[in-house]
Amino acid sequence: MKSKFAPARAPAARLSGRGQVVLPPYSPGMRIGLFGGTFDPPHAAHRAACLLALRRLGLDRVWWLVTPGNPLKDTHGLAPLAERVVAARALAHHPRIDVTDFEADLGTKYTYATISYLVRRCPDVHFVWIMGADNLRHFHRWQRWRDIARLVPIAVVDRLGPSLYSAASAAGQALARARISESAAMTLPERRPPAWIYLHGLKSPLSSTALRAARALHRVAR
Repeated sequence: MKSKFAPARAPAARLSGRGQVVLPPYSPGMRIGLFGGTFDPPHAAHRAACLLALRRLGLDRVWWLVTPGNPLKDTHGLAPLAERVVAARALAHHPRIDVTDFEADLGTKYTYATISYLVRRCPDVHFVWIMGADNLRHFHRWQRWRDIARLVPIAVVDRLGPSLYSAASAAGQALARARISESAAMTLPERRPPAWIYLHGLKSPLSSTALRAARALHRVAR
């Protein structure tokens, strides 16, 4: 019987954004983590999660994908994309972290479309999707989330609070058989998806959503 998690074939992406898509530097055989978000604002936990993934997964680089907007969140009051890119680069400040807004050129806000494009354009690169445990809780709401899991391995980074129940989420349970031991973290980037891992060790309460709310209250109070 054919598995419902059989490896997916990446479809061709259609450009509908700003034009030519320029990616950060890469080469065949590289292990590259993909860390997406609005980064409004970027904060220290973003950087800490990526440094943890770089070390534990043996990644060569991590790309911060600054998205035009999150389809699952209210984007009212979202800072302009260019400002968020500048802020993310200032915070990342690491030789192996690249900050890019190429999704605007690709013309998509959806992770599936982004990853599909990347695995098609860079077939010899080992991509890993990196996300916080809070995102695993809602992963089943993402567009074509099962297909995302078929395209690339996934690393879930521990967060304060969400780690207690994220693995028991709808997506966590659906992908339970694809979870690998934390002791095998170095093997994740070159594993055939679906494959995912839970990386413990980062317990940060920082949240862009909370920081945005605080920023909005400050503006009202002024």
